[in-house]
Amino acid sequence: MAVTEHSRAFSEDPLCAPASPRKMPRMGLNRLLGLRRLLVSLKRRYLATVWGMDIHPSAEISLSAKFDLTYPKGVHLGAHSYLAFEARILCHDRTRGLYLHTRVGENCFIGGRSLILPGVEIGDGSVVGAGSVVTKSVPPGSVVAGNPARVLRQGVKVGNYGRFAEADLTEHRFAASGMA
Repeated sequence: MAVTEHSRAFSEDPLCAPASPRKMPRMGLNRLLGLRRLLVSLKRRYLATVWGMDIHPSAEISLSAKFDLTYPKGVHLGAHSYLAFEARILCHDRTRGLYLHTRVGENCFIGGRSLILPGVEIGDGSVVGAGSVVTKSVPPGSVVAGNPARVLRQGVKVGNYGRFAEADLTEHRFAASGMA
C-alpha cells in the first residue's frame, strides 16, 4: 500500500513529471537529420534562386522530390507543407501545349511517389496519399488518394506539414510501449 501511495505522490508531483511526451528515438538515416536539413535548405534555395520556383522557406521537401523544370515559375509550394520522397509537381503538358501554375497550399502533405498534374491546386491543410495521381484541384482540409485521386475525407484538421492532430499521441504510445 505504501508503494502505491508513494508512486501516486511521485506521479502527481509536477517536478517529477516528464517535460514532454516521450518521442521515438532517431533510427537509421534519421540520425543524420541535421545534415538532411542542411541539404534540403540548399536544394530549396537553389530551386527558388536559380529556377525561380515559389517555394516557401518553411516548406520541407524530400531530396528525391522532383519539380517541373520546363516551366519552373509555375511551381508554388506553401508554408509548412511537406513533399515526400519521389513526389512530382508538373506545370506543363507538351502534348496539349499547356503551361500552368500548380499550387500546393499551406500545411499540406504530399505522399511519396504522388504526381500533381499541371494546373492543379491543393487546398490548405490537405493530405495527398502515397502514389496518388492528382488530376483535379483538391478542396482545403481534404484527404485524397488513388489514381485518379478522389476525396476520401473532408473537413480534416491538420497541423504543420499536414500532420494529423492524433499523430503525436500515436507516436507517444509507440514510444511508451517500447515498440520504438
